[in-house]
Amino acid sequence: MKILNKLPDPFILFLFVAIGVAYFFPDISLWSYKNFNLNTIIDIGVILVFFFYGLKLNWKEVFKDLANWKMHVLIQSITFIFFPLLVLCFYPLVKSYPIYFTLYIAIFYLAALPSTVSSSVVMVSIAKGNIPSAIFNASISGLIGIVITPLWMSLFLSKSDGEFDLLATFLDLVLKIILPVFIGALLQPYLGFFYNKYKKQFGN
Repeated sequence: MKILNKLPDPFILFLFVAIGVAYFFPDISLWSYKNFNLNTIIDIGVILVFFFYGLKLNWKEVFKDLANWKMHVLIQSITFIFFPLLVLCFYPLVKSYPIYFTLYIAIFYLAALPSTVSSSVVMVSIAKGNIPSAIFNASISGLIGIVITPLWMSLFLSKSDGEFDLLATFLDLVLKIILPVFIGALLQPYLGFFYNKYKKQFGN
């Protein structure tokens, strides 16, 4: 039992499992059966994760947290200002070396991206942090990133060969993140006992 207590968090273990599966079975992303593929499984997983977060939300804490605008501004500033500027500081070191420029653009792109919604909330949950704030800021970050990330990337990429569907991205965020949380919160009086009974199994 002592050995089990020393094992890393299951979420971390599953991350390594996912990396191993992707390495040994790279074609799994192409698997499909009647329009049911890996992306469908991922979408269902994300929806369930945020549904269960909705079951545990305390609405008084949610409204209190939303009023803490200084914290939200700080989080978004770190995401969309501090990280890109930090990577931008290294531009003078690579601009004269074309062989490293593509790698630098890739790193800068990662720095300019919004936070990953599911990962952000899961990590905060593991750390026993402020989950309502994590959900709010991760969701807002996705919306802000629709505008800010292309602006940052325009510093290096002057042309765009593709089209971007803003409405589809917004609906995707609402249907997979906000709506499941809202439904879970509405069902809390009826299913809250179920979550509390098995919260250790849910891992949050």
